Amino acid sequence: MNLRITNCNNFFKIKGHLNRETLAVFQAEFDHVLERFNAFTISIEDLEAMDRYGVEAIAALHNEAVAQHKSMSIIGFGSKDLYDHFKSEVAA
Repeated sequence: MNLRITNCNNFFKIKGHLNRETLAVFQAEFDHVLERFNAFTISIEDLEAMDRYGVEAIAALHNEAVAQHKSMSIIGFGSKDLYDHFKSEVAA
């Protein structure tokens, strides 16, 4: 399945598969998001699958937001791998 990203102002909804094949779509959509918004939310509720490349892409976006003092929220029960990544980062 392809990746579809919809947004309304600073709320982004990701649907489909975030993997190596769809990574370019994700990066193109979020390439300038930190320039446009001081705070934004990403819903991963409708993500059906995410591989390690998808987890790394969201983590990189989060790290860049933190570095630029921007607020990024991730909502939804989309991926256990993503949850585990951020949980282990907090523990470390």
